Amino acid sequence: MSHPESNRQGRIPATGIAAIASHQPDWVLPNQWYESLIARKFVQHTGILTRPISDLNEVELGSCSVEKLLRNTRCDPGDCAGLVFVSPSFVPMSVVRRLMGPVRAREEQLSRAARRLVDRLGIRPRRVLGINSFCSGYARAMTLVKNRMLPAIDLQRHEFVLVVTSSRISRITDFSCKQSGALFGDLATATLISRCDSAHYPVHFELLDASYQKKPSNRPFFDFASRSGVLRPLACGGRAVDSQRIVFSLDGMGIADTAPRAMANAASEMVAANQIRPGDIQFIVPHQAGTGIVRLTGIKLEEAGFTGNVINGMTRDVGNVSSGSVPYALEQMWHRLFGIIACPVAAVGAPGKNEVSQGCILLRSTRAHCAVAA
Repeated sequence: MSHPESNRQGRIPATGIAAIASHQPDWVLPNQWYESLIARKFVQHTGILTRPISDLNEVELGSCSVEKLLRNTRCDPGDCAGLVFVSPSFVPMSVVRRLMGPVRAREEQLSRAARRLVDRLGIRPRRVLGINSFCSGYARAMTLVKNRMLPAIDLQRHEFVLVVTSSRISRITDFSCKQSGALFGDLATATLISRCDSAHYPVHFELLDASYQKKPSNRPFFDFASRSGVLRPLACGGRAVDSQRIVFSLDGMGIADTAPRAMANAASEMVAANQIRPGDIQFIVPHQAGTGIVRLTGIKLEEAGFTGNVINGMTRDVGNVSSGSVPYALEQMWHRLFGIIACPVAAVGAPGKNEVSQGCILLRSTRAHCAVAA
């Protein structure tokens, strides 16, 4: 088990989220496409009706979200001092070495992808990171920003850090799989993090804390395999079959049983570490894995003393967008959120490993946000 990555407020300036933008691909795949390949109670358990599918790769998809953010905020790209690129659809190196050749190995290197994103955007941040922690990726990214990046780059009042999530899980999906073929959507988000004393980029949600850690499980919930004859959708609404494809497999029932407890535990550990009572949390924005999992998470949170409003139902039009689900939910609920907000996440561990990951982000609305929201 790894040690928790967590940080209390130190000598670095207080920072927080100034803006979030998301980008959804135009191609939308409805449940009807799956026909008999979708479980009978799929919508009841997940709330998913449609999901976006991207023709763009992860770097291109991520750049779309950043460009939208830059347009919305009218910020100067030259003020970007750091960037974390988060993608759950890159194949981990342990799998690459086992199933792929050297050419594909270069394509799956997240550090190279992060640099390609920076080059595409034409920015020169002082620190660039690329990570894949699957559905816990946003919490890990915020933890890394707070623990490592901010102390290293000496963020100035006029500068900001970007956290970019880019999920194109469709490229590693077996669409004929009843457990996972209809679960995920492709989507990218960009989060702008600035200092709380910044006049250039006013903070709406102060980042009080962030944590990420791995914990043991009784069995692996996730792995990859090379399969032949893999079904995939076409933009015209038709179907195609790939002769060979690297795809993931997911123990859906296992992770659905584990994730609600993991998210509730992560939120409980976070408030205890920050000496905050669970009842003081106004909103909980958990990883939107599906409406059923979030409902169970709400029950576990209530048992732990949380009474705040649990945000649910964000999967309806986009599916589970993995590491992008929390920033997407924050963006969608932006003007409704206030007070102290907990964002717990949970995810599978490394492929084939008996482990799960969990984490939590703790936010607090600022006067600037309350003035705009009012």
